[in-house]
Amino acid sequence: MNKKKMRRVRTGIRKMLLEAVLFFPVFLVCIPILLILTGGFMARDELREGLSPVFTGMGNYIRWSLMPDYPTFENYRKMLFETPQFFVLFWNSVKMTGCILAGQLLIGVPAAWAFAVYRFPMGKALFTVYVVLMLLPFQVMMLSNYLVLDGLHLMNTQWAVIGPAVFSTFPVFICYGGFKQIPAAMLESARIDGAGEVCVFFRIGLPLGRGGILSAMTLGFLEYWNLMEQPLAFLESKELWPLSLYLPEISWQQAGYAFAASLITLIPPVFVFLMGQEYLEQGIVYAGLKG
Repeated sequence: MNKKKMRRVRTGIRKMLLEAVLFFPVFLVCIPILLILTGGFMARDELREGLSPVFTGMGNYIRWSLMPDYPTFENYRKMLFETPQFFVLFWNSVKMTGCILAGQLLIGVPAAWAFAVYRFPMGKALFTVYVVLMLLPFQVMMLSNYLVLDGLHLMNTQWAVIGPAVFSTFPVFICYGGFKQIPAAMLESARIDGAGEVCVFFRIGLPLGRGGILSAMTLGFLEYWNLMEQPLAFLESKELWPLSLYLPEISWQQAGYAFAASLITLIPPVFVFLMGQEYLEQGIVYAGLKG
C-alpha cells in the first residue's frame, strides 16, 4: 500500500510539473490577446501614458493593467458608428475570402478527386509538381503572377487576389488525402451496380471525403482572412483592400481604436477555428499520408 501511495504521489507531482511547464508557453501566447481585450476599453490618455515608452523612447517599460482604470466604450462606438471605411474593408475581406473558398470547392475538390481515384499517364508526376508548387512562397511566384494578371487586365481589381488563390494547390493536396481513404472496392462496387462517375463522386466521394474538404476550407479561411502580401502587391486602391491591410494604417495615437478593430477582426477566425477544430486535426493526418 505504501508503495502504491508513493507511486500515486510521484505521478501527481510529475503531472503538476508538466502542467506548470506547459502553462508558461500558453501564457505567453495569450498575452497579446489579453492586451487586445483590455486595450480596447482603455481611454486615450491611459493608453498614451502606458505606451509612451515604446513610441517616444522616454521611460523604461510600458505600464499595463489587466483592468482599465476608467473603462470606456468610446473606441468601439467610434469604430462601429463613425468609421464607414472599416465596414467597407471588412466586407472586402468577406467577399474575397468567400469567393476564394467557393472557387476552391468548384476547382480544387474535383481535381483532388481525379488525382486520388483515377489512373492516367504522368498522374503521380503531375501531383508531385502540385506539391512542389505548394511549397513555393508567394515571393517566388509574385512576378509571374503579376505578368499574367497584367496581361488579363485584372490588376487593381479584387480578382487579382481571388484568381490565383482559387487555383491554389493546397486544397488539392489536403482533399487528396481525404479521398485516398475511400476504399477502391467501394467505388468499384458502386460502378458495378450501375452508378456513373458523377453519381459516385457526389454520393460516395463528397460524403466520405467531407473531413478533408472541410479541413481545407477551414485552413483556407484562416489563411485568406489574413492576406497581406497579395493585396499589397496587386491592389493600388485602398478602397479595395481587405481588413488585414487596414489595421497597419492606424497610427499609435489611435491605439485604443486599433485594439478595438483588432478584436473585431479576430472574431471570425476564432469562430471558424472552434467550429472546424476537429477537421483541422483530420487535415493534419491527411497531410501526412502518401499517395
